[in-house]
Amino acid sequence: MKYTNRKKAVLLLKDGTIFYGKSIGIEGVTFGEVAFNTGTTGYQEIFTDPSYFGQIMVTTNAHIGNYGVNEQEVESNGVKISGLVCKNFSFNYSRPDASESLFDYLKKQNLIVISDVDTRALVSYIRDNGAMNAVICTDDTPIDELKAKLNKEPEMNGLELASKVSTKEPYFFGNENAKYKISALDLGIKTNILRNLAKRDCYIKVFPYDATYSDLKSFNPDGYFLSNGPGDPEPLKSAQQVATDILAENQPVFGICLGHQVLALANGISTYKMFNGHRGINHPVKNMLTGKGEITSQNHGFAVSKEDLDNNPEFELTHVHLNDNTVAGMRMKNKNCFSVQYHPEASPGPHDSSYLFDQFIENIKSSKN
Repeated sequence: MKYTNRKKAVLLLKDGTIFYGKSIGIEGVTFGEVAFNTGTTGYQEIFTDPSYFGQIMVTTNAHIGNYGVNEQEVESNGVKISGLVCKNFSFNYSRPDASESLFDYLKKQNLIVISDVDTRALVSYIRDNGAMNAVICTDDTPIDELKAKLNKEPEMNGLELASKVSTKEPYFFGNENAKYKISALDLGIKTNILRNLAKRDCYIKVFPYDATYSDLKSFNPDGYFLSNGPGDPEPLKSAQQVATDILAENQPVFGICLGHQVLALANGISTYKMFNGHRGINHPVKNMLTGKGEITSQNHGFAVSKEDLDNNPEFELTHVHLNDNTVAGMRMKNKNCFSVQYHPEASPGPHDSSYLFDQFIENIKSSKN
């Protein structure tokens, strides 16, 4: 079944364009915004990253599944992408410490996958026409029926998705006897962020996306963290209020990705939907404070307005994406607050930016003096 006589499958884009391929053997229909990731490795971390919730992922690397999966390296409690589009899907794997094949892992979670797609042509099409809603079908549903259902799917712009991936109840991570205590607002937090904080002697209490500042403050933390996550940041009014309240008391705060955008909105700096977004593990960023370059892991479809940031006297641009000059980082001049648009915890990706976690700890230390 896995290797011969595989059923035909289709990827239908919102504008009516169709790409053909084959099912890997998981039948069904799935909807989402189609987007591509240029990473050459790390598919397991990508598929389990909550920031990708609601998206059909196109992998530009030709081989997916060739090193299986390891349950110790997931970024959340399961697969978060809506569907997968790839060129070559490997049912066999050769990684010695893999716990199982990617097929078996995805089968358990019923992820719809289309392989044998001309992904070079697909990525070129998305680059020219932008990220858009799409549907993968592996069960022979008629095209007209797929089109009708696809037209009813909500657009990513204006869509609040943090509530779909955030924890329902607060939980703890790390050593309770650690030197520092951190309250983290979970908008779709990656596990490796928690690992990075814990190994810097932090004990973290993770709160649901709609927790109030009073909730976070009740932990009596040394600092606050606003996490990454999926969807449009604009509808997250409660998270923006949390950011406002933290800053009103000038507490140390660090934001990543969606958390970065929430901090901007809380200060009257607008965000916007990007044409394609940044998704990959080789994005070049310049640190404007040091002049040094960083190769970064990125995953976002929204960005902070550079014009608004430049016009806000309380903020300073700290990092710039070198491909398109978009905002990659910022900090407040008179508050203990900074944020970045990319993922310093990597997983997958390079570790050029891991110093940002150290910077957060230094900010916490300075606030105690």
